[in-house]
Amino acid sequence: MSPALPTPRLETERLRLRPVADADADALFELHSSPHVLRYWDSPPWTERSRVDRFLRTCRALEQEGTGVRLVVERASDGAFLGWCTVQEWNREFRSASLGYCLAEAAWGKGYATEAAAALLTWAFQELDLHRVQAEVDTRNGASARVLEKLGFTREGTLREDCIVNGVVSDSWVYGLLRREWAAGFS
Repeated sequence: MSPALPTPRLETERLRLRPVADADADALFELHSSPHVLRYWDSPPWTERSRVDRFLRTCRALEQEGTGVRLVVERASDGAFLGWCTVQEWNREFRSASLGYCLAEAAWGKGYATEAAAALLTWAFQELDLHRVQAEVDTRNGASARVLEKLGFTREGTLREDCIVNGVVSDSWVYGLLRREWAAGFS
């Protein structure tokens, strides 16, 4: 088992990123139970409150096992819950990890996902000494693909029919971002 990885607290001009807390349970359930928000997700919307407990346990396990961090994204001006972002599947040997995020519909189109992910990526490249970060996005989710492209990710390929959620088969694009590309564009 890898040593624990303390979850950071990060701030941007408009956002605070902090560890997920038990007090976020209601907001997390609202976010993940929305069929519209999760229409391109790799699992169906939550229907049972027990899913929140499982999510919170996973957040703690990422930190305790040293495999990643998941942070709540909140607006700095009023502390409003906007969603979360994560760097997970950290492989120390390969110096790689995966990026993910999920924001409430009210937060869409305002640049919050890009701003939050940029802060988390800066932390991850510096603190985890990453060489590569990967992300996957449903091919129907153009907005999320644009977030990754704004961050400097390159679309590397397509995973054909890799998800089946509620009987709907979908493809995913695989994106990659190398340390040198991040350094050239965001450091």
